Amino acid sequence: MDKRLRSAALLALGLTGGISFQAQAAEKGVVAECAVVMDAATQKILTRKGVCDKRFTPASTFKVPLAVIGYDKNILHSEHDPVWQWKPEMEAPERDRIAVDPARWLEQSVVWYSREITRQLGQKQFSEAVAALDYGNKDVSGRAGKQDGLTGSWIGSSLEISPDEQVQFLNKLVHETLPVSKQAQQKAKAAMTVFTSEKGWKVTGKTGAARLRDAKGKFAGEQRLGWFVGWAEKDGRQLVFANMQVFDKPVKVSPGMLIRAQFLKNFDQ
Repeated sequence: MDKRLRSAALLALGLTGGISFQAQAAEKGVVAECAVVMDAATQKILTRKGVCDKRFTPASTFKVPLAVIGYDKNILHSEHDPVWQWKPEMEAPERDRIAVDPARWLEQSVVWYSREITRQLGQKQFSEAVAALDYGNKDVSGRAGKQDGLTGSWIGSSLEISPDEQVQFLNKLVHETLPVSKQAQQKAKAAMTVFTSEKGWKVTGKTGAARLRDAKGKFAGEQRLGWFVGWAEKDGRQLVFANMQVFDKPVKVSPGMLIRAQFLKNFDQ
C-alpha cells in the first residue's frame, strides 16, 4: 500500500503519534476526519479525535438502520430471506447483477437492494421510520428538485450524520433499545458482516464511501468520504466505534475499505 495512504488510514483511526492529529491531516490534504470509540457498558468515550460532531452523508453505513427498518416492517425476514434477483431496469454495476439476500446486501453494499426496500416502504413510511430512529438529521427528502429521496437520499444527498451520532445510534442497536422490536434489531445485527482483527477483536461493522457534493448538489471537487462503523468485542468488553475520513482527491482503493483494513490490523484498547 502507498505509504501516504497507509499513514492517512492510521491517522483516521487515531493510531499515530508525534505531531497532532489535525496537523497530520492538513499535511496530507485531508479535509476532515474523526475517530471515536465508546465503551458500550459504561457509555464512556475512550477515544475521540478529530471533527466528530460534523455531519456527512452516511453512504453505505445507512444500510445498518435500513436493515433495522426492513426487519421491523417485515420486508426482510432473516439473514437469507428474502432473496431478490437483479432486473435490467435496476441501475447496478455488473458485480451486483445477481440474486441478493440481506447478508450479501450488507456484505457487498448492493445499492439496488436498498432501493427495493425503500420502494416497498414508500416515501412517507420511509421518512417516518428514519425519524423514529433519530438518525442524524433525519432528512430523506433527497436533492432539491430531483425527487430521489427513496433512491439515494443517503448517498451524498440530504441525509447526514456525524461520527458522534453514528456511535450513539449503534450503541442503542447493540443494547437493542431502538424504538422498534427487539427481534428486528437482533435480526439486523445477525445479518451484518463479522470480521476478526489481528489483535483478536470480533468486529461487526459496515463501510461506506461516497464522492461529496456541495450545498448546491454539485460534486465538491474530487473529495472522497470513507466510513467504517460498528462494534468490537473481546474478553467480555464491547466497544462501539465510528471512523470517518474525507480525502481531497481519489485514493487507490475505496476509502471505507482502506479504513476498515487498517482498523482490523491496528485496533486495540
